[in-house]
Amino acid sequence: MDDDARRKRFEAIGEIAAEIAHELRNALQIVSANVYLARQSAGAPGASEPFLAKVERSTRIAQGIVDDLMALARGEAIHAEPYPVADLLPLGRELLLGEADHIDDVDPPDLEVRAHQGLAARLLHVLYENAIQASRPRRVGITTRARRAGDRVRIEVSDDGPGVPEKIRGTLFEPLVTERPGGTGLGLALARRIVDAHGGSIALRGASTFAIELPS
Repeated sequence: MDDDARRKRFEAIGEIAAEIAHELRNALQIVSANVYLARQSAGAPGASEPFLAKVERSTRIAQGIVDDLMALARGEAIHAEPYPVADLLPLGRELLLGEADHIDDVDPPDLEVRAHQGLAARLLHVLYENAIQASRPRRVGITTRARRAGDRVRIEVSDDGPGVPEKIRGTLFEPLVTERPGGTGLGLALARRIVDAHGGSIALRGASTFAIELPS
């Protein structure tokens, strides 16, 4: 591996590591909040159980994030298998930092995509989180449509928010491209990396629709 290739590899690993840190922060915020609530209810028998269950669940999700994204950073071959799209969408909404009104339109209802479950869920999570953050403080509506497209599955994620500013649409999937204060500009770069690992494609259609194609 020459110096330029090595540098690019380290840059890619650094980008994914930054995204891991961002996602883990989300999980740890939920853990912290529920530990506080559990302590507040410690005097009542059984009252802390719901909060501790959320802590346990968030911890498992955080571990999954680390495992999946570090495997991607190392360039490991992903293990893809058929998975129902209708079951995948809720996984992409776990640990979202904000609320949204979701509409799902999967046709046929038993449509399956061949994907790595954890990474495909992370891909959707990035798109949902992006829509929520770009629309703050307004509550955004997000529609996810999935259809067969030949030997592939096309998933479109649309929202009724302000859309992607025109001046960054051409470089949207490159690292550090963002117009949002406090944004890392790494989420959509990660989305592209996940799609590439599956042999798929992702593109912005118009201002606020992301079209993904993955193997069926």
